[in-house]
Amino acid sequence: MLNDEYRTIKTGGEGYYTEKRSKFLAFAHHVESAGEIKDLLAQYRKKYYDARHVCYAYMLGPARQEFRANDDGEPSSTAGKPILGQINSQELTDVLIVVVRYYGGVNLGTSGLIVAYREAAADAIAHSEVETRQVEEQVTYSFAYPLMNDVMRIVKEMQPRIVSQAYDTTCEIRLAIRRSQAQELRSRLEKLSFG
Repeated sequence: MLNDEYRTIKTGGEGYYTEKRSKFLAFAHHVESAGEIKDLLAQYRKKYYDARHVCYAYMLGPARQEFRANDDGEPSSTAGKPILGQINSQELTDVLIVVVRYYGGVNLGTSGLIVAYREAAADAIAHSEVETRQVEEQVTYSFAYPLMNDVMRIVKEMQPRIVSQAYDTTCEIRLAIRRSQAQELRSRLEKLSFG
């Protein structure tokens, strides 16, 4: 069976970590596109223009295959990777975590940085509202008006979300339903046409 659920952040949270006077401010966001991520990063760079580093990681899509980790000048794999590691350990997607670092004058070393970015990101997730969502598939069905009652009966029984509907010479309804039920919905609607 297809996996048709994924975990994401409903309401973003903030996290904080401090080590040897360096401050790590972490922010978790629900995001759905690379464009949205780009805009948020630009806002953080503008707001925290005086910070030494604005590091981040994100994961997009129910399949969790589009992701990126960025160290923003920190030693390789000491910032973005630990942030991404927290996203992965919580199995989250459609999420961006930004960690802003104010340098405190003392070098933390690679292991210190990894811990700091990991803990800041974990704190941001801990202060976020996480929810499980369904992966939906859309089903569009065109039919003659006399079939309306039959179509609405199937809608009532299977409870898809009605995305749009148009009633004209030919009626069209667009429904969103969890992926694992999409084929059954299609089959039941198509049977009406050839019933």
